[in-house]
Amino acid sequence: MARTKSTKHHKNKALRRTLRREVPSTVGLLADEHDFASMTGYGTFAFDDHTAYLQEVDGLLRALAAQGVHTTVALFDPEDFLEFCRTTGIDPDTAESRTRFTAEVAVGGACVPYTGQPIDSLVPMLINEAVRQATWEYATLLLARLGNCAECGEDIGREALDRAARLITRLLELAGPGSHHLVCSVPAEEEQLLAVLHAECTASEPVRLTEAEGAEFVTVLAAGIAVESTGGVVLRTTEPGAPDRLHGWRLHRGRLVALTAGEVFSAYCTDADTGDPVSPEPDVEYCPGFHIEEPDIHQ
Repeated sequence: MARTKSTKHHKNKALRRTLRREVPSTVGLLADEHDFASMTGYGTFAFDDHTAYLQEVDGLLRALAAQGVHTTVALFDPEDFLEFCRTTGIDPDTAESRTRFTAEVAVGGACVPYTGQPIDSLVPMLINEAVRQATWEYATLLLARLGNCAECGEDIGREALDRAARLITRLLELAGPGSHHLVCSVPAEEEQLLAVLHAECTASEPVRLTEAEGAEFVTVLAAGIAVESTGGVVLRTTEPGAPDRLHGWRLHRGRLVALTAGEVFSAYCTDADTGDPVSPEPDVEYCPGFHIEEPDIHQ
């Protein structure tokens, strides 16, 4: 009888370990020292050194990975956490409250999957994701506030999104086969909006974009188009056995205007802070932007 109970006990433990691998985990991470210092005022927060804290998080992530557990790392923002506690009426000075907030962030906040990255790589990845998400949200809100066009009655934000999507698709079609890296920069009232897009093109297949990057890039470009901001787009194309090709466009009155080869060279070979010349990159061709005809939307 004792052996039967022992066997059943070990079997149950094995089943629980197996089941544990079926349950994902989320780890909230305080990415910078300022945010970390904000949490040290809570008595239930066990850490007082950010470096030691990051080391412990790294160890936890590796341990979960060793158990076969899929883990998502979420950016823990102390200000958002305090607001969450006020809204929900819970005490912020408890581990349970921090756990509830982390679960909330995992639904719609800045998160990255843990795939074995060292902590010093994971932290900037998480911060970049938070910046990317904030940029997208800001550009989306900007477009939503614009309302309808006084001339044609169309929704300005929606029209700008449609135009931006068509422009990016056309640019990539004209760029041809290769690995394409695009950057869109648009100055806004509160911050500089920046979006990055990667795309792979072949001669026989249509353009392939990642859904998240594509939507973010189109939204930022649409914001620049809608408010007729300055800014621009640069495109770098890489193909095996050939120099990289650099193209550029500037935003002018809501349209993408192609830069000349000389303007592209000047933009890349001038220090943005000092204005001093910078040596051109080796194995790079500085090329004019592609001219894209656009119909007048008010006709």
